[in-house]
Amino acid sequence: MEFVVTAHDHRDAGALDRRIAARPQHLVVVGEHVKNGHMYCAAALLDDAQRMVGSVFICDFPTREDVDAWLRDDPYTKGNVWERIEVTACAVGPFFKKK
Repeated sequence: MEFVVTAHDHRDAGALDRRIAARPQHLVVVGEHVKNGHMYCAAALLDDAQRMVGSVFICDFPTREDVDAWLRDDPYTKGNVWERIEVTACAVGPFFKKK
């Protein structure tokens, strides 16, 4: 099942520092999901000053519970980077799917 996941970072003074500290391990986790076909696309959300303030993913997991398990274990969740996460089911067009 395909999903759009939008995660908004905390906005306190230490939020960006926590993101930067957790980023290397977060990228390892995302890279594994790309390799196993769960991630189609991911991007950092930027504010007007081009600072990272969140994340967006288009992904494919068997169930919503699998998405929740990934999010629960992601270094950005464990590192208190994300404040609010929205998960919405979607249908990715066939031209965008990897073969």
